[in-house]
Amino acid sequence: MQDLFSNSQTIHDSASLTEDLRSFCEFGTATHVSELTVGENSVPVFTNQFWTSKQRAAHSLHEISYRACFKPQLPKFFVERLSNEGDIVYDPFMGRGTTLLEGALMQRQTLGCDLNPLSQVLLAPRFHPPSYGQVAERLKDIDFEVVDGGSQDTDLLVFFHSQTLRAIISLKSYLAARSSEGTIDNIDHWIQMVASNRLTGHSAGFFSVYTLPPNQSVSIVSQQRINTKRDQSPPFRDVPALILKKTKSLLRDYQDGQLDHKLTHRVIIGSADDTPQIQPSSVDLVITSPPFLDVIDYRTDNWLRCWMNNIDSSELPIWQVRDPSTWTKKFERVFKELHRVLKPNGTIAFEVGEVKKGSLKMEEMVIPAAASAGFAPVCVVINAQEFTKTSKCWGVTNGTKGTNTNRIVVLKKALGSHR
Repeated sequence: MQDLFSNSQTIHDSASLTEDLRSFCEFGTATHVSELTVGENSVPVFTNQFWTSKQRAAHSLHEISYRACFKPQLPKFFVERLSNEGDIVYDPFMGRGTTLLEGALMQRQTLGCDLNPLSQVLLAPRFHPPSYGQVAERLKDIDFEVVDGGSQDTDLLVFFHSQTLRAIISLKSYLAARSSEGTIDNIDHWIQMVASNRLTGHSAGFFSVYTLPPNQSVSIVSQQRINTKRDQSPPFRDVPALILKKTKSLLRDYQDGQLDHKLTHRVIIGSADDTPQIQPSSVDLVITSPPFLDVIDYRTDNWLRCWMNNIDSSELPIWQVRDPSTWTKKFERVFKELHRVLKPNGTIAFEVGEVKKGSLKMEEMVIPAAASAGFAPVCVVINAQEFTKTSKCWGVTNGTKGTNTNRIVVLKKALGSHR
Protein backbone atom coordinates (compact mmCIF):
# COMPACT_ATOMS: atom_id res chain seq x y z
CA MET A 1 0.00 0.00 0.00
CA GLN A 2 1.45 3.33 -1.03
CA ASP A 3 0.80 5.79 1.80
CA LEU A 4 3.18 8.56 0.83
CA PHE A 5 5.10 9.80 -2.14
CA SER A 6 7.53 12.54 -3.03
CA ASN A 7 7.01 14.67 -6.09
CA SER A 8 10.06 16.88 -6.40
CA GLN A 9 13.79 16.54 -6.91
CA THR A 10 15.87 18.09 -4.16
CA ILE A 11 18.17 20.79 -5.45
CA HIS A 12 19.72 21.62 -2.08
CA ASP A 13 22.44 19.25 -1.00
CA SER A 14 24.99 18.64 1.74
CA ALA A 15 27.78 20.37 -0.20
CA SER A 16 25.83 23.62 -0.40
CA LEU A 17 24.96 23.22 3.30
CA THR A 18 28.60 23.04 4.38
CA GLU A 19 29.49 26.10 2.30
CA ASP A 20 26.59 27.99 3.84
CA LEU A 21 27.67 26.98 7.35
CA ARG A 22 31.27 27.99 6.70
CA SER A 23 30.34 31.49 5.54
CA PHE A 24 27.39 32.05 7.88
CA CYS A 25 27.40 35.38 9.76
CA GLU A 26 23.72 36.37 10.02
CA PHE A 27 24.04 37.23 13.72
CA GLY A 28 27.35 39.07 13.40
CA THR A 29 29.70 36.22 14.35
CA ALA A 30 31.96 34.25 12.04
CA THR A 31 31.67 30.48 12.04
CA HIS A 32 34.35 28.61 13.95
CA VAL A 33 35.51 25.57 11.97
CA SER A 34 37.19 22.61 13.66
CA GLU A 35 37.45 18.89 13.06
CA LEU A 36 36.21 15.74 14.76
CA THR A 37 37.84 12.37 14.19
CA VAL A 38 35.70 9.30 14.81
CA GLY A 39 37.39 6.08 13.73
CA GLU A 40 38.35 6.55 10.09
CA ASN A 41 36.02 9.51 9.66
CA SER A 42 37.29 13.08 9.83
CA VAL A 43 34.26 15.33 10.12
CA PRO A 44 34.15 19.16 9.93
CA VAL A 45 32.53 20.87 12.90
CA PHE A 46 30.83 24.25 12.41
CA THR A 47 30.11 26.35 15.51
CA ASN A 48 28.11 29.58 15.42
CA GLN A 49 24.75 31.03 16.32
CA PHE A 50 22.81 29.69 13.35
CA TRP A 51 19.32 30.52 14.63
CA THR A 52 17.78 32.58 17.38
CA SER A 53 16.60 31.05 20.64
CA LYS A 54 13.76 33.54 21.09
CA GLN A 55 10.43 31.76 21.56
CA ARG A 56 8.36 34.39 19.73
CA ALA A 57 10.56 33.97 16.64
CA ALA A 58 8.64 30.77 15.91
CA HIS A 59 5.01 30.36 14.86
CA SER A 60 2.52 30.44 17.75
CA LEU A 61 1.08 27.02 16.79
CA HIS A 62 4.27 25.48 18.16
CA GLU A 63 3.61 26.60 21.73
CA ILE A 64 2.72 23.18 23.13
CA SER A 65 5.02 22.07 25.94
CA TYR A 66 6.83 18.73 25.71
CA ARG A 67 9.87 17.40 27.52
CA ALA A 68 13.23 17.81 25.74
CA CYS A 69 11.68 19.14 22.52
CA PHE A 70 13.84 21.30 20.29
CA LYS A 71 12.85 24.77 19.19
CA PRO A 72 11.18 25.12 15.77
CA GLN A 73 14.10 27.18 14.52
CA LEU A 74 16.21 24.01 14.38
CA PRO A 75 14.10 22.08 11.85
CA LYS A 76 13.39 25.29 9.93
CA PHE A 77 17.13 25.84 9.42
CA PHE A 78 17.57 22.41 7.82
CA VAL A 79 14.22 22.21 6.02
CA GLU A 80 14.91 25.41 4.09
CA ARG A 81 18.46 24.32 3.18
CA LEU A 82 17.96 20.62 2.44
CA SER A 83 14.50 20.34 0.87
CA ASN A 84 12.06 21.98 -1.50
CA GLU A 85 8.33 22.65 -1.29
CA GLY A 86 6.43 19.39 -1.70
CA ASP A 87 9.29 17.21 -0.43
CA ILE A 88 8.71 14.72 2.37
CA VAL A 89 10.27 15.61 5.73
CA TYR A 90 10.28 12.81 8.31
CA ASP A 91 10.85 12.70 12.08
CA PRO A 92 11.06 9.12 13.41
CA PHE A 93 10.95 10.35 17.06
CA MET A 94 8.39 13.10 16.64
CA GLY A 95 7.34 13.89 20.23
CA ARG A 96 5.08 16.95 20.08
CA GLY A 97 5.61 17.15 16.30
CA THR A 98 7.83 20.22 15.96
CA THR A 99 9.53 18.99 12.78
CA LEU A 100 6.23 18.07 11.15
CA LEU A 101 4.45 21.31 11.97
CA GLU A 102 7.37 23.46 10.86
CA GLY A 103 7.65 21.42 7.67
CA ALA A 104 3.93 21.87 7.01
CA LEU A 105 4.20 25.64 7.55
CA MET A 106 6.98 25.61 4.95
CA GLN A 107 4.79 23.73 2.44
CA ARG A 108 6.46 20.34 2.81
CA GLN A 109 4.75 17.00 3.11
CA THR A 110 5.46 15.54 6.53
CA LEU A 111 5.72 12.18 8.18
CA GLY A 112 6.23 11.33 11.83
CA CYS A 113 6.62 8.26 14.00
CA ASP A 114 6.39 7.81 17.76
CA LEU A 115 5.65 4.98 20.16
CA ASN A 116 3.27 7.15 22.21
CA PRO A 117 -0.22 7.85 20.77
CA LEU A 118 -0.09 11.10 22.75
CA SER A 119 2.06 12.52 19.94
CA GLN A 120 -0.84 12.34 17.53
CA VAL A 121 -3.17 13.94 20.10
CA LEU A 122 -0.78 16.88 20.46
CA LEU A 123 -0.02 17.38 16.77
CA ALA A 124 -2.94 16.43 14.51
CA PRO A 125 -5.31 19.25 15.59
CA ARG A 126 -2.70 21.87 14.72
CA PHE A 127 -2.77 20.81 11.07
CA HIS A 128 -6.47 21.82 10.95
CA PRO A 129 -6.95 24.63 13.47
CA PRO A 130 -10.53 25.71 14.16
CA SER A 131 -11.34 29.37 14.63
CA TYR A 132 -11.46 30.99 18.06
CA GLY A 133 -15.21 31.44 17.63
CA GLN A 134 -15.75 27.76 16.83
CA VAL A 135 -13.89 26.73 19.97
CA ALA A 136 -15.85 29.23 22.09
CA GLU A 137 -19.19 27.91 20.79
CA ARG A 138 -18.22 24.26 21.32
CA LEU A 139 -17.10 24.93 24.89
CA LYS A 140 -20.55 26.40 25.58
CA ASP A 141 -22.11 23.11 24.40
CA ILE A 142 -20.05 20.93 26.76
CA ASP A 143 -21.41 20.22 30.24
CA PHE A 144 -18.41 20.54 32.55
CA GLU A 145 -20.31 19.36 35.63
CA VAL A 146 -21.55 15.92 34.57
CA VAL A 147 -19.13 13.90 36.68
CA ASP A 148 -18.60 14.22 40.42
CA GLY A 149 -14.87 14.84 40.61
CA GLY A 150 -14.94 14.21 44.35
CA SER A 151 -15.78 10.53 43.89
CA GLN A 152 -13.53 9.64 40.97
CA ASP A 153 -9.75 9.83 40.73
CA THR A 154 -9.63 11.45 44.17
CA ASP A 155 -5.83 11.07 44.29
CA LEU A 156 -5.68 13.80 41.63
CA LEU A 157 -7.01 16.30 44.16
CA VAL A 158 -3.37 16.96 45.08
CA PHE A 159 -3.20 18.78 41.73
CA PHE A 160 -6.72 20.10 41.21
CA HIS A 161 -9.51 21.82 43.12
CA SER A 162 -12.52 19.50 43.39
CA GLN A 163 -14.61 21.65 40.99
CA THR A 164 -11.71 21.83 38.55
CA LEU A 165 -11.23 18.07 38.68
CA ARG A 166 -14.96 17.60 38.05
CA ALA A 167 -14.68 19.77 34.94
CA ILE A 168 -11.61 17.90 33.69
CA ILE A 169 -13.21 14.47 34.15
CA SER A 170 -16.44 15.70 32.54
CA LEU A 171 -14.45 16.89 29.52
CA LYS A 172 -12.56 13.60 29.42
CA SER A 173 -15.86 11.69 29.42
CA TYR A 174 -17.34 13.94 26.74
CA LEU A 175 -14.37 13.39 24.43
CA ALA A 176 -14.38 9.64 24.99
CA ALA A 177 -18.12 9.47 24.19
CA ARG A 178 -17.72 11.56 21.02
CA SER A 179 -14.87 9.32 19.90
CA SER A 180 -16.87 6.15 20.62
CA GLU A 181 -19.88 7.53 18.71
CA GLY A 182 -17.72 8.56 15.76
CA THR A 183 -18.91 12.18 16.06
CA ILE A 184 -15.65 13.72 17.28
CA ASP A 185 -14.41 16.47 14.96
CA ASN A 186 -11.47 18.84 14.57
CA ILE A 187 -12.92 21.28 17.13
CA ASP A 188 -13.18 18.51 19.74
CA HIS A 189 -9.65 17.33 18.90
CA TRP A 190 -8.38 20.89 19.33
CA ILE A 191 -10.02 21.19 22.76
CA GLN A 192 -8.57 17.79 23.69
CA MET A 193 -5.09 18.92 22.67
CA VAL A 194 -5.29 22.23 24.54
CA ALA A 195 -6.72 20.64 27.69
CA SER A 196 -3.96 18.01 27.67
CA ASN A 197 -1.42 20.82 27.48
CA ARG A 198 -3.02 22.84 30.31
CA LEU A 199 -3.27 20.07 32.91
CA THR A 200 -0.33 20.96 35.15
CA GLY A 201 2.16 23.79 35.33
CA HIS A 202 3.66 26.53 37.43
CA SER A 203 1.30 29.45 36.77
CA ALA A 204 -2.38 30.37 36.93
CA GLY A 205 -2.66 29.56 33.23
CA PHE A 206 -2.85 25.84 34.08
CA PHE A 207 -5.60 23.79 35.67
CA SER A 208 -3.39 22.72 38.60
CA VAL A 209 -1.90 24.22 41.71
CA TYR A 210 1.78 25.21 41.38
CA THR A 211 3.88 22.25 40.25
CA LEU A 212 6.74 21.55 37.84
CA PRO A 213 6.77 23.19 34.39
CA PRO A 214 4.17 21.72 32.02
CA ASN A 215 6.55 19.49 30.10
CA GLN A 216 6.65 16.92 32.90
CA SER A 217 4.13 15.66 35.44
CA VAL A 218 5.37 14.79 38.90
CA SER A 219 3.99 11.82 40.80
CA ILE A 220 1.14 12.18 43.28
CA VAL A 221 3.55 11.63 46.18
CA SER A 222 5.93 14.28 44.83
CA GLN A 223 3.07 16.76 44.43
CA GLN A 224 2.01 16.13 48.02
CA ARG A 225 5.54 17.11 49.08
CA ILE A 226 5.40 20.26 46.94
CA ASN A 227 2.07 21.24 48.45
CA THR A 228 3.38 20.73 51.99
CA LYS A 229 6.62 22.60 51.34
CA ARG A 230 4.79 25.55 49.78
CA ASP A 231 1.85 25.37 52.18
CA GLN A 232 -0.50 25.40 49.21
CA SER A 233 -3.76 23.82 48.19
CA PRO A 234 -5.23 23.65 44.68
CA PRO A 235 -7.25 26.76 43.78
CA PHE A 236 -10.31 26.69 41.55
CA ARG A 237 -9.46 27.06 37.86
CA ASP A 238 -12.00 27.83 35.14
CA VAL A 239 -11.29 25.01 32.69
CA PRO A 240 -13.18 26.30 29.61
CA ALA A 241 -11.86 29.84 30.15
CA LEU A 242 -8.26 28.60 30.26
CA ILE A 243 -8.81 26.45 27.15
CA LEU A 244 -10.11 29.51 25.33
CA LYS A 245 -7.22 31.66 26.54
CA LYS A 246 -4.65 29.15 25.30
CA THR A 247 -6.54 28.81 22.02
CA LYS A 248 -6.22 32.54 21.44
CA SER A 249 -2.48 32.33 22.12
CA LEU A 250 -1.94 29.36 19.79
CA LEU A 251 -3.88 31.04 16.96
CA ARG A 252 -2.04 34.34 17.36
CA ASP A 253 0.04 33.92 14.19
CA TYR A 254 -2.29 31.63 12.26
CA GLN A 255 -4.06 32.75 9.09
CA ASP A 256 -6.22 30.68 6.75
CA GLY A 257 -4.14 29.24 3.93
CA GLN A 258 -0.88 28.95 5.88
CA LEU A 259 -1.28 25.18 5.92
CA ASP A 260 -1.87 23.66 2.48
CA HIS A 261 -4.42 20.90 3.06
CA LYS A 262 -3.60 19.32 -0.30
CA LEU A 263 -0.24 18.24 1.14
CA THR A 264 0.04 14.90 2.94
CA HIS A 265 0.75 14.81 6.68
CA ARG A 266 0.93 11.41 8.32
CA VAL A 267 1.70 10.07 11.81
CA ILE A 268 2.68 6.46 12.49
CA ILE A 269 2.30 5.10 16.03
CA GLY A 270 5.04 2.53 16.31
CA SER A 271 8.75 1.91 16.54
CA ALA A 272 11.22 3.87 14.37
CA ASP A 273 13.14 0.71 13.49
CA ASP A 274 10.12 -0.96 11.87
CA THR A 275 8.02 1.26 9.59
CA PRO A 276 6.63 -0.86 6.73
CA GLN A 277 4.01 1.86 6.11
CA ILE A 278 6.74 4.00 4.51
CA GLN A 279 7.70 3.21 0.93
CA PRO A 280 11.40 2.59 0.15
CA SER A 281 13.37 5.60 -1.13
CA SER A 282 10.45 7.98 -0.58
CA VAL A 283 11.71 10.42 2.07
CA ASP A 284 13.78 13.48 1.17
CA LEU A 285 14.94 14.67 4.58
CA VAL A 286 14.99 13.34 8.16
CA ILE A 287 15.20 15.72 11.12
CA THR A 288 15.02 14.24 14.60
CA SER A 289 16.15 14.27 18.22
CA PRO A 290 15.86 10.74 19.63
CA PRO A 291 15.95 9.52 23.24
CA PHE A 292 19.45 9.34 24.68
CA LEU A 293 20.29 6.71 27.27
CA ASP A 294 18.52 7.31 30.62
CA VAL A 295 18.37 11.10 30.48
CA ILE A 296 14.60 11.48 30.00
CA ASP A 297 11.78 9.24 31.25
CA TYR A 298 9.05 10.10 28.73
CA ARG A 299 6.60 7.58 30.17
CA THR A 300 6.69 9.08 33.66
CA ASP A 301 6.76 12.67 32.44
CA ASN A 302 3.57 12.19 30.42
CA TRP A 303 1.55 9.98 32.77
CA LEU A 304 -1.12 12.59 33.50
CA ARG A 305 -1.57 13.55 29.84
CA CYS A 306 -1.90 9.86 29.03
CA TRP A 307 -4.57 9.54 31.74
CA MET A 308 -6.50 12.44 30.19
CA ASN A 309 -6.48 10.67 26.83
CA ASN A 310 -7.20 7.14 28.10
CA ILE A 311 -3.73 5.93 27.16
CA ASP A 312 -2.23 3.28 29.46
CA SER A 313 1.29 4.67 29.80
CA SER A 314 2.46 1.54 31.64
CA GLU A 315 1.85 -0.48 28.46
CA LEU A 316 3.82 1.81 26.14
CA PRO A 317 7.06 0.19 24.92
CA ILE A 318 8.95 3.48 25.21
CA TRP A 319 12.71 3.09 24.95
CA GLN A 320 14.61 3.65 28.18
CA VAL A 321 18.18 2.65 27.36
CA ARG A 322 20.80 2.90 30.09
CA ASP A 323 24.09 1.85 28.50
CA PRO A 324 25.92 2.93 25.32
CA SER A 325 26.27 -0.54 23.79
CA THR A 326 22.53 -1.20 23.95
CA TRP A 327 21.81 2.26 22.56
CA THR A 328 24.19 1.63 19.66
CA LYS A 329 22.55 -1.71 18.78
CA LYS A 330 19.08 -0.17 18.82
CA PHE A 331 20.10 2.75 16.64
CA GLU A 332 21.94 0.59 14.16
CA ARG A 333 18.48 -0.88 13.45
CA VAL A 334 16.96 2.62 13.28
CA PHE A 335 19.58 3.81 10.81
CA LYS A 336 19.08 0.69 8.71
CA GLU A 337 15.38 1.52 8.47
CA LEU A 338 16.12 5.19 7.70
CA HIS A 339 18.47 4.05 4.96
CA ARG A 340 15.61 2.04 3.45
CA VAL A 341 13.12 4.92 3.40
CA LEU A 342 15.46 7.75 2.37
CA LYS A 343 16.03 8.64 -1.24
CA PRO A 344 19.54 8.32 -2.68
CA ASN A 345 21.46 11.42 -1.53
CA GLY A 346 18.80 11.94 1.15
CA THR A 347 20.00 13.66 4.31
CA ILE A 348 19.55 13.22 8.07
CA ALA A 349 19.92 16.05 10.60
CA PHE A 350 20.28 14.14 13.87
CA GLU A 351 20.38 16.22 17.06
CA VAL A 352 22.51 14.62 19.75
CA GLY A 353 21.89 15.20 23.43
CA GLU A 354 24.21 16.18 26.24
CA VAL A 355 24.79 13.05 28.33
CA LYS A 356 26.67 12.76 31.61
CA LYS A 357 27.38 16.53 31.60
CA GLY A 358 29.16 16.28 28.27
CA SER A 359 31.60 13.52 29.25
CA LEU A 360 29.86 11.22 26.75
CA LYS A 361 29.59 12.82 23.33
CA MET A 362 26.73 11.16 21.51
CA GLU A 363 28.01 12.19 18.07
CA GLU A 364 30.87 9.76 18.60
CA MET A 365 28.26 7.00 18.95
CA VAL A 366 25.92 8.25 16.21
CA ILE A 367 28.49 8.41 13.42
CA PRO A 368 29.64 4.71 13.67
CA ALA A 369 26.06 3.49 14.13
CA ALA A 370 24.97 5.41 11.03
CA ALA A 371 28.01 4.24 9.05
CA SER A 372 27.07 0.61 9.72
CA ALA A 373 23.82 1.26 7.83
CA GLY A 374 25.47 2.99 4.88
CA PHE A 375 25.45 6.67 5.86
CA ALA A 376 28.39 9.01 5.48
CA PRO A 377 28.94 11.88 7.93
CA VAL A 378 28.76 15.33 6.33
CA CYS A 379 29.44 17.57 9.32
CA VAL A 380 28.56 18.39 12.90
CA VAL A 381 26.65 21.64 13.46
CA ILE A 382 26.86 23.33 16.86
CA ASN A 383 24.34 26.08 17.34
CA ALA A 384 25.37 28.18 20.34
CA GLN A 385 23.99 31.40 21.74
CA GLU A 386 26.05 33.70 23.94
CA PHE A 387 29.11 31.51 23.84
CA THR A 388 32.39 33.05 24.95
CA LYS A 389 34.98 30.69 23.54
CA THR A 390 34.07 28.45 20.64
CA SER A 391 36.52 25.80 21.78
CA LYS A 392 34.61 25.49 25.06
CA CYS A 393 31.30 25.01 23.25
CA TRP A 394 32.57 21.75 21.85
CA GLY A 395 33.18 20.44 25.34
CA VAL A 396 29.79 21.69 26.55
CA THR A 397 31.56 23.69 29.29
CA ASN A 398 30.50 27.00 27.87
CA GLY A 399 31.78 29.26 30.60
CA THR A 400 28.46 31.10 30.65
CA LYS A 401 25.49 29.98 32.70
CA GLY A 402 22.34 29.43 30.69
CA THR A 403 24.13 29.12 27.36
CA ASN A 404 21.89 27.32 24.89
CA THR A 405 23.50 24.85 22.51
CA ASN A 406 22.32 22.29 19.98
CA ARG A 407 24.60 19.73 18.37
CA ILE A 408 23.44 18.15 15.15
CA VAL A 409 25.15 15.40 13.19
CA VAL A 410 24.39 15.71 9.46
CA LEU A 411 24.50 12.41 7.56
CA LYS A 412 24.04 11.54 3.90
CA LYS A 413 22.80 8.44 2.13
CA ALA A 414 25.34 8.04 -0.64
CA LEU A 415 24.44 7.10 -4.19
CA GLY A 416 24.84 3.40 -4.80
CA SER A 417 24.72 2.64 -1.09
CA HIS A 418 22.69 -0.52 -0.36
CA ARG A 419 22.40 -2.27 3.00
